[in-house]
Amino acid sequence: MTSTPLLSVRELRVTFDTGSGPVEAVKGVSFDVAAGETVAIVGESGSGKSTIASSINRLLAANGRISGGEIEFDGRDLVRATERQMIELRGSVIGFVPQDPMSNLNPVHRVGRQIQEALEVHGRARGADAHKQVIELLELVGIPEPERRFEQYPHEFSGGMRQRALIAMGLACRPALLIADEPTSALDVTVQRRILDQLDTLTAELGTAVVLITHDLALAAERADRVVVMFRGDIVEQGPAQQLLSAPQHEYTKQLLAAAPSLTTATITERIEPGTGEGPAELARLEGLGKKYRMRGGDDFWAARDVSFSIPRGRTVAVVGESGSGKSTTAKLMLGLETPSEGRVVMQGKDVATLKGRELLAFRRTVQPVFQNPFASLDPRYTVEESIVEPLRVHRVGSRDDRRRRMFDLLDRVALPAELADRLPHELSGGQRQRVAIARALALSPDLVVLDEAVSALDVLVQAQILDLLAELQRELGLSYLFISHDLAVVKMISHVVHVMRAGRIVESGTPAEIFDAPRDEYTRELLAAIPGAGLAV
Repeated sequence: MTSTPLLSVRELRVTFDTGSGPVEAVKGVSFDVAAGETVAIVGESGSGKSTIASSINRLLAANGRISGGEIEFDGRDLVRATERQMIELRGSVIGFVPQDPMSNLNPVHRVGRQIQEALEVHGRARGADAHKQVIELLELVGIPEPERRFEQYPHEFSGGMRQRALIAMGLACRPALLIADEPTSALDVTVQRRILDQLDTLTAELGTAVVLITHDLALAAERADRVVVMFRGDIVEQGPAQQLLSAPQHEYTKQLLAAAPSLTTATITERIEPGTGEGPAELARLEGLGKKYRMRGGDDFWAARDVSFSIPRGRTVAVVGESGSGKSTTAKLMLGLETPSEGRVVMQGKDVATLKGRELLAFRRTVQPVFQNPFASLDPRYTVEESIVEPLRVHRVGSRDDRRRRMFDLLDRVALPAELADRLPHELSGGQRQRVAIARALALSPDLVVLDEAVSALDVLVQAQILDLLAELQRELGLSYLFISHDLAVVKMISHVVHVMRAGRIVESGTPAEIFDAPRDEYTRELLAAIPGAGLAV
């Protein structure tokens, strides 16, 4: 590494102008990144991590501004650079992988063409050569059948596949600096490992520096040379990754490490010992469930096939597997948002596909979703209060004052301050938005909550709070959960039964102890081996 840093941030301050006055989101932050170095910035949601990433690229929201300090990249002053100069740098020598895959891909353009555009705009390749490079990039980030996927639109990709497409776009020009804002939070562990191995290769072979924004401490410790810990806009601690992990100095860093889930973390659900009774009654059942999509060219694609399992009352059933394995399709079928091509969903003895009128409305009230993407699942025109109150209003539950009291109670339950009630989604961090989505799902006191990657966007402290909350609500209210996740450590903590999916089918089922301690299927063993931080000594 060179003595002169590639990126130098000095006393950076970032201020946002809000309706209640200016808010300083970053408060005098300083750090360096050398060529070929990976620096991870960790901290809770709202700590200023993503704001720093946006500042380096000069892509702050319209109400944000750099109010002090310096950012120097390879001898260039980025704070005073013109917009034209920044356009030349972005994508070409400063790559960026944003956090939200859905709002950062153009829905009316084919995915492959969007990646190819990055190569052409910066003069790296054109025509057939650019097309070939895009195919190689899609393969690199683990997207199957890249020639066919090149021609598809973002809505035809799973959430994890959209994230991989953004990573391919960020890597397209082989930048000198790659800013990756939660680049693998939507990815299963096997693809995550492949992507991060590639980032390591770039760092080693091309001298690419990486600024990795993440809430995954194990990931940061395993992959970064240095870790910067942020709390409420300030850096509270920074240093070599292994040193910071093994001997944290600041109390906040210690809290982050204590809250990070691992396969050795204690479970938080009530376990039922075998042979102690008949077990809980069945709430829902999936029978031979399958979903077929007709693709362009007339080919059929089975997103899920022959999926069968039951969801007992008061229990958590988890479905894990790679991105594109059929997990989210199974969730949509359970919610009645997709019609099965074969099989059926039975809820409290009734076939969901046959429900109409009042019966269908009652089903909607008893089954509530929390989706993977907190950016897309909230109406941008609704305040936090309006989003949470809406299901109560639609189902005519309580008076206006009753609904408002319920809203404040739910905000408190998901660890959000009451003053956020008047905020719009764009004024919240990603983790805060997801907590609003969880509060909204709980508003109607449903019997079953379908959680599709519901905690993947949350930092470890809030994640721990939400998981404890879910377990507490399950004990108090007898709630059932269908928990879709690629985070195996979280699944082990919270689930009673685990189903492992691959290519649309369930390949292994069992209790957490059976799945995690004695996996039978080779694919399950691959998933467990790919968990970040598994080999770290803490």
